[in-house]
Amino acid sequence: MKRSQTNRIMYEFNLALVPGCLVMIYIFGFGVLINVTTVVATVVLCEYLVFKVRALPKRNILDGSAVATGLLLGLTLPPLLPTWMVILGSIFSILIVKHAYGGLGNNLFNPAMAGFAVLVVSFPMAMSKWSAPFVDMNLAKTLEIKIGSPKIDGTTSATPLDEFKFREKVTTEEYWDPNRTKNWRVWALINLVYLLSGAYLLYKGLCKWHAPIAMLSTLTLLSTIFYDGGSSASLGSPLFHLFSGATMLGAFFILSDPVTSPNTSVGQIIFGIGIAILTFSIRTIGAYPEGIAFAVLLMNGATPLINYLVLHK
Repeated sequence: MKRSQTNRIMYEFNLALVPGCLVMIYIFGFGVLINVTTVVATVVLCEYLVFKVRALPKRNILDGSAVATGLLLGLTLPPLLPTWMVILGSIFSILIVKHAYGGLGNNLFNPAMAGFAVLVVSFPMAMSKWSAPFVDMNLAKTLEIKIGSPKIDGTTSATPLDEFKFREKVTTEEYWDPNRTKNWRVWALINLVYLLSGAYLLYKGLCKWHAPIAMLSTLTLLSTIFYDGGSSASLGSPLFHLFSGATMLGAFFILSDPVTSPNTSVGQIIFGIGIAILTFSIRTIGAYPEGIAFAVLLMNGATPLINYLVLHK
């Protein structure tokens, strides 16, 4: 594929993330904008330094891949996460996960998900505190929190996945009070926007349907089987799992990474099914409420084997 064509695809891919980014800024405030700006600036600067040290053409920085990594990582981080943690995750994703393997086209793992995962493992408490929706907080106050890290208890809330996973032994009907329903609807709106943006990617031919559809179908099937009508042992309804957390962002914008996913249609279907199984397992019985990042990384590691088995069957 010609570089100009690759650049066009990456720019359209990044543009498709803009509607979801704007909705998240509207809901969660300036913290989202600061995260995205910080990550994009950090990864682009790191990439420039790597290209300079390796004497590579500086024009390659403009291919849009670093910006895509920055957008994806920035959009998955809690809005009030301390800025130094944001920068640390950004540096890890671009220097260690991408360029330590040789740069674009050579990395085994998705850089954005690896940066997210290392932050979750290193700072689990900070990564679990999302901003409460529609809190009236100006830019100055947001910067004060992100740089100075004062107490933020009154401005944070648990995500629906977090609340549902660690709920008391109550039925789903008892669980869904007005506040929890309102919180989930916020995340459902975010996922709906990313679903529409994902449909745009498919329409434009910017990503293949195999992995996203396989993942969403499998997640629907698993959540249907284990919903059990909503008892206290229920693991959540299909609608809940499809429109919570980073489901749609992951399905269309992360699984579609051509570098870290299988290179055959059958392989991508296996890839999507595996990610859905791992995501559902982590969400329901694992230690973390959201499992997409870890699921993607585990299946990234299995991608060479999937390619081998499919091509040599």
